[in-house]
Amino acid sequence: MKKAERQHLEKVASEGCVVCRLFEGVDSGPCEIHHIRTGMGTTRASHFQVIGLCPTHHRNGGYGVAIHAGREAFEKRYMTELELMEERWRTC
Repeated sequence: MKKAERQHLEKVASEGCVVCRLFEGVDSGPCEIHHIRTGMGTTRASHFQVIGLCPTHHRNGGYGVAIHAGREAFEKRYMTELELMEERWRTC
């Protein structure tokens, strides 16, 4: 990983969960990095194509709440991961 990639990931993680911020109006504190999967097939997105998600919205929240518990249900409830990434770029 290059220095610029590491710095970007640290910045995104420090911003907190984009879902908590947009939909719950709270600051979740440091969060986990989620690499965008839309359009990637089996390859991982670059370290610049990421969003920050708290553990609940990333992997622990269950179907429709955590993106890894069912991306389609998550995206119906909130936004697509691409829309969340664009919103993160716009607001931070």
